[in-house]
Amino acid sequence: MHTTNIIIHIITGSIALLLGLIAILSTKGDRVHNSSGRYFLGFMTVVIITGLIGVVVFGRNTFLAVITVLSGYVAFSGYRVLLFKSNQPKLLDIAVAILSILVLVHFLRYFKSIGMIWSPVIIYSTVGALAFVLTYDFLRYFIPKEKYRKHRIWLYEHIYKMMSAFAGLLSAFSGTVLEAYKPHSQYLPSVLGLLIAFSFMYYAYRYGLKRLPK
Repeated sequence: MHTTNIIIHIITGSIALLLGLIAILSTKGDRVHNSSGRYFLGFMTVVIITGLIGVVVFGRNTFLAVITVLSGYVAFSGYRVLLFKSNQPKLLDIAVAILSILVLVHFLRYFKSIGMIWSPVIIYSTVGALAFVLTYDFLRYFIPKEKYRKHRIWLYEHIYKMMSAFAGLLSAFSGTVLEAYKPHSQYLPSVLGLLIAFSFMYYAYRYGLKRLPK
């Protein structure tokens, strides 16, 4: 069962990476982008489930739980913000955020008990990225709803979160395949993902907002 779970995890993760790459390279908002994005989320769901099964059921690397939760949460939140284009609090969003916080707290307690056995740059960057997104997602409820929609803050959220999900998945993939090059093979994909995300966000601010539907 463990081997089967790993195989499903690897196959779906590889397909999700390919679909994410198609979504990144395609014209934003067109049929290819929307379709590949939806399938990316579908395969990401399977990756997250199998990853959590590997950690919880088979007792694999606990650190993978944080990477899985990070990628899963930003993908979930990135989809939800595009779906509603609003910062109106919703019970499901709050519940998933609280669950992610509990996983993060458990991870920090776990590391405190066993000591720093992985590269600090990976631990701090991963935990920090998840904490940053979770903190923002609670603070965004205080942004006036009219301003949130008028300035299309949801668009920047969607870009950042979906790119973070892709970068997290790529980091897990390259960190596993290129194990000899750790920690560089783990954090460099995330750095690249952030650069691409900020580039898209700037483009959307500078050129794209007026062409997007209200």
